[in-house]
Order: sequence, then structure tokens, then C-alpha cells
Amino acid sequence: MVGVALPGRPGNLTPDQEVKLRELWKVTLKVFGMPFEGDSGANSIVIQNGNSETASQEDQSPQDKKKKRRSMFSRKHHDGNKEDELDGGGHTDASIDSEDKYGQRKEFNRAIASQSPEDLRKAFWGMVKNDHPDGLLLRFLRARKWDVERALIMLISTMQWRMHEMHVDEDVIKKGEGGAAAESQSSNAATKKEGEDFMAQLRLGKSFLHGTDREGRPLCFVRARLHKQGEQSEASLERYTVYVIETARLLLSPPVDTAAVLFDMTGFSLANMDYSPVKFMIKCFEANYPESLGVILVHKAPWVFQGIWSIIKGWLDPVVAAKVHFTKNLEELEHFVPRDRIIKELGGDDPWTYRYEEPRSGENDKLLDDATRQSLLDERASTIKEFESTTQDWIQGASADKALQQKRDALAERLRAGYWRLDPYVRARTLYDRTGMINEGGRIDYYPSSKGANGGQSSVGLIPADHNPDDVD
Repeated sequence: MVGVALPGRPGNLTPDQEVKLRELWKVTLKVFGMPFEGDSGANSIVIQNGNSETASQEDQSPQDKKKKRRSMFSRKHHDGNKEDELDGGGHTDASIDSEDKYGQRKEFNRAIASQSPEDLRKAFWGMVKNDHPDGLLLRFLRARKWDVERALIMLISTMQWRMHEMHVDEDVIKKGEGGAAAESQSSNAATKKEGEDFMAQLRLGKSFLHGTDREGRPLCFVRARLHKQGEQSEASLERYTVYVIETARLLLSPPVDTAAVLFDMTGFSLANMDYSPVKFMIKCFEANYPESLGVILVHKAPWVFQGIWSIIKGWLDPVVAAKVHFTKNLEELEHFVPRDRIIKELGGDDPWTYRYEEPRSGENDKLLDDATRQSLLDERASTIKEFESTTQDWIQGASADKALQQKRDALAERLRAGYWRLDPYVRARTLYDRTGMINEGGRIDYYPSSKGANGGQSSVGLIPADHNPDDVD
């Protein structure tokens, strides 16, 4: 129901769930090198024979420090030198391989071994953005069925993926559309190709954000007929996918914390099928953006998709698969989206049509204002320290202490407001900024004026030669 916080979210936790949240915050802050009462010095968390213990780094040799950082969730067998990974129940790595299909334990170990506590701390707070920090951690807890150790592994591995595989903040978000447009004019052939491929997807409207479903969730439309295998590079497809997901994240505001994805299968044929980007999208939602999908609608899928779906369904986590619904016509789609919010190309009453508006000269000038950005980052850093300190008190205090939680919530709101002041200094403007969906201070208008936020003009862009003009409505 719109307006009501769902279970397992900030403000709607059972006592047991709050305990789990406290536990995850404690181990997360320890990863960041923060001490707790009874600890001496900076800490590493080590699991020995299934029991958590804290080791003071002041009492360790350099070799021991390195070894213990690598061994955060490991133990030595007494009958040999083999070191096995452990989950929250004391199971060895061999027994949970089937549950770690994306190799997140390996990424977790790599992050712990190669990143300093402060680097991991900065990566975490960079990932928070406009979220309530509790809300972000709770996503990982729900995704891992409230198993704290697995949630931590998923969280740290996601940070590793963002920093070192996708370069989410420094590339996808900071460079954005304007950066891709500039790359498309590069004299370097490879750079030019990547920029052109990214911009081609935007101009086609292969996927886009518009409106909400019946639950108030932002709608992401994917027009499958506009994809042709090999037309864009795999890297540009992945970059574009992350760009859309990260942009959709900015639209979420409690109690709405998930999105709806509508795959428009009108005109789909085998020429449009490409398993690699599908696998990447699945991995993103299952491994790196947990609990972000509210519903997946597959609209007007032709009979040829039946065999394809049987393959794709086998790749999906059962929880994700249960969110997939097939709709054959407008009446069935109306169960999920009111008719007046269904765009006219799908037979609804919303007259809106997708038009891409090109990046504007000077729209990203604030990205070059280092002084203001640093001032805002310093202000945010101060609030973060206060939130962390208050969270330490909350973890070690009585569960009935509502004053501390209220203070944490107030600080979280200060972080949210502060993020939106910082936003134009760290994020390149998008189509949704230009058209007035995303506005100053984080105000979201899902149905902005067709003239856009600043009266800019829209354009359809170029249609590749092997696309039918009818594909673009």
C-alpha cells in the first residue's frame, strides 16, 4: 500500500530484526576500523571455529595483521593447514558454493585484503547517497534472509564491484551523458565507439524512466525490439544498464524503495534476443542492487519467447522469479498500472512519448567547482562522523532507547538533504534533470511538463540503418 512502510524497513522492524541491524552495523563499522567498548585499538573481525572475536591490531605483528584481515570469515582445520570460508552457520565454503553463484565471498576477501578500512568506509558512504543508511543495510539483510555475515559479505563485495569493476561513481555517474557525448567525438577509435554506443541507446529510448505503477513505484520501460545483438559493445550495454539503475535509485523515496520494470515485448523476435545483457541485468539486481525490484512486467510476449523464458527463469533466484508477471493485453496491464498512467504506445491514456534531449552546454559546470564540492563534502563528512558515533552508542545502548534512534533518523535526514546539495557537484546531469523529473533538492516529478525543466527542446535522435523507423514511437 502506498504511504505505508513495508516490513523490514526503517521504522517498521521487529525486535529481532532490529537486533540484526545492530549486529550488521557493528561488524560494518569494525571493518571501517572503528573501535567499540571493550576493544583496544583498531580492530579486525575474525571467525575462529564459528565464533566471532575481535583482535587488537596493537597486539599483532605486521604479518598477523595482514593474515587476520584476510581471515575475517575463515577458520583453520586442526587436521590440516587448509583454510575454509565460513558463513554465519559455521559451514565451509564448499557447502555454500551453490548459494554464492556470483563469487561474492571471493570479492569480499579481495576487498578486505587490498583496501584500507578508510577506503572501504569512503566507498560505503559514497554508495549511500540519498538513502537512509539503515535502509541501505536492511536491503542486504533482507536479501540474505537476515544472516549478518552473509549480508556483510554481500555489502563489501558490492562496494568492490562499484569501485573496481564498474567504476560507478567516477565514471557512470560523474561522466554520465555529457561525458559519453564528448567521448563520441574522440579521435581515439575505441573511446569514440564506447561513447557512440552509449548515446545510441539513449537516443533510441531502448529503456527509460517515466511515471509510476499502482504502488507508487517508478516505472522503467525496456523496449526489447530496439536491441540488436552486437549493435553496441558489451561494455556500453553494461554501463548503460548501471546508468539507468543508478538514476532510478534517485527517484526512490520512503516508503517506496523499489522500482517496477516493464519489458515491452511488442515486435520482439529472435533477432532481439541477447543473453549476455540479460545475465548482467540479473546479476545487478541479485548481487549488487538487492531488494530494488518491486515487480517485473513482461508485456505482450510472443510465443517465441516461451522457450527463452524457460532458460532465463532457471537463472533467477526464486524470490526474483516470483516478481515476474506476464500481461497479454491492456486490461491485464491495468492490474499493475492505472490506464491513465499507461503510455499511449502501449494502448493507455497517457499521451507522453519518449524523446531524448541532448546534453546542454554548461550543464555540468558545477562538476568543475572543486572548492564548493570540497566544502560540501567536508560538511557531509562531519554529519557522517556524528551518525557513526551515534550509531555506536545506539548499538551499545538499550534497545528501548528511542531517543538515540530519533537522533539517528534526524542525522539520516540531514545526510539526505546534504546529498542533494552536493549532487550537482558529483553527478552529471541526465535526461531526467533536463526534462524536470529530477529537480533541485531531490524533488521528483514523475509527470513533468513536456517543455522540460529549463524549456529545452527534445529530439528523437538518429535511427540506426538496420532499425525500422516504426520501432521508435
